[in-house]
Amino acid sequence: MGGEVKIWNPVEIAEQARNDYASQIFPSLLTIDPSLSLPQMTPLVINLCKDMFKAWSKFDDSCFKVEQISGGITNMLLKVTVKKGDSINEIITIRLYGPNTEYIIDRHRELQAIKYITAAGFGAKWLGIFGNGVVQSFINAHTLTPSASVLKFDDGEKQKTYETVSFKELHEEIHDLQVLCDRLKSPVLFSHNDLLSGNIMINHEEDALYLIDYEYASYNYRGFDIGNHFAEYAGFECDYSLYPNMNEQYHFFRHYLQPDKPHEVPENDLKTLYVEANIYALASHLFWSLWGLIQAKMSPIDFDYLDYFFLRYKEYKRKKEKHVSMALSYLSECRNE
Repeated sequence: MGGEVKIWNPVEIAEQARNDYASQIFPSLLTIDPSLSLPQMTPLVINLCKDMFKAWSKFDDSCFKVEQISGGITNMLLKVTVKKGDSINEIITIRLYGPNTEYIIDRHRELQAIKYITAAGFGAKWLGIFGNGVVQSFINAHTLTPSASVLKFDDGEKQKTYETVSFKELHEEIHDLQVLCDRLKSPVLFSHNDLLSGNIMINHEEDALYLIDYEYASYNYRGFDIGNHFAEYAGFECDYSLYPNMNEQYHFFRHYLQPDKPHEVPENDLKTLYVEANIYALASHLFWSLWGLIQAKMSPIDFDYLDYFFLRYKEYKRKKEKHVSMALSYLSECRNE
């Protein structure tokens, strides 16, 4: 049995999207096994394209060029270039979901996010859907990269390492941090929730910036989206010397709160967001730590998720005292005003 699993009915999803979104979303009932090598996968991808886009159904296979896009530790991203004439090419991106990722990602909610984000003009346009993935327009840009972006893999004795994790301690940490976060009353906004450098694309020639990969997008606390973004400056290697300092964060806050007049942002607003972002950065560490544990048991992707758990959790404990103390002092000042 292959690794492909149909996680929805593409025809029903496309019909619902047509009604809600007032746009043509092309469905295919086919699935593709993400464990296949690219040469093995290529004819299946070509068949998917022909099945989904009827205008391409009679094209010769030589008209299609399939490439794997680097990046992505949850899904496989494929770039398909279709030669339609002597000098006319159309390019699409196929997002092939990794096996078992539906256990930690609500794929139906992701589609809702893609639908509204596309309508608002952000990110790639949603073009089609198949049994275990989606098809979107290709963005001609490159992702940002942190200074420490090289991945190193070390499997180790996973079970023995896993057994060293104290879930009782994790539960207590989550509870205590949740109580503190609630006291900050961070606004709830529609958030990306995974703004690492690889999900930010930039085209310098067009002076255009794109946010991609909305699989974790949902309503969330403002502080989490910003704090998580700051934590991701460290890259997959978790080099937290790259975490932005106070001046760098204030620069971000000014342009976030008042992009037209960044230097007119009141000092109190900057301080509020500074406390908020850094406390929720702790929540980000806990969230992605647990994500790493789940992925270590579920994902076939060659990435040391267990090591990632310990790196994120270690940074949480290293920063906890400083940021919690700052937040408590801030709350005390607010109460006395």
